[in-house]
Amino acid sequence: MDSTFLTLGAFLIGIGFLLLAAELFLPSGGILFVLAIGSMAVGIAFVFKHDTTTGLYTLIGVSIVLPIVGGLLLYLWPRTPMGRRLFLPPSDVTDTMAALPANQELENLKGRFGKTISSLRPAGVVDFEGRRIDTITEGMMVEPGQWVRCVDVRAGKVVVRPVDRPNLGELETAVFT
Repeated sequence: MDSTFLTLGAFLIGIGFLLLAAELFLPSGGILFVLAIGSMAVGIAFVFKHDTTTGLYTLIGVSIVLPIVGGLLLYLWPRTPMGRRLFLPPSDVTDTMAALPANQELENLKGRFGKTISSLRPAGVVDFEGRRIDTITEGMMVEPGQWVRCVDVRAGKVVVRPVDRPNLGELETAVFT
């Protein structure tokens, strides 16, 4: 048997895999991908021309290796220079809304008492130690002049809950451990 078709087929399959890898590094608009698949198909056809059994084993081998190599290349692609330009970098923790300076100040209101200036239906204005803060309740209506306590700060919104009048003198002298 002449092994020219077998050698040429193996060479074309190898070139196909190289072209597939080159597609990730060189922006070709899919031309290299089409050439890679075409090269592999012609290579498999040449191996079939050499021997049907060898061609069948080659077809099964390429069918198994191609998805593995493709998955590996897609895994590595974001780490290539071209892939880094196409994908956004991961966001930093300091880029979140909770890290904004205005929201950091609002976080300090957790657990503090305030008095409603306007009616909360369920949003309104509350006075926290001389600061007017826009707040929301947990769904209930609160009349003006009522005492509320900040229970949470969510996405820059101060969430309050109505409470009985606190004894502010005890709070000032309390020792927290």
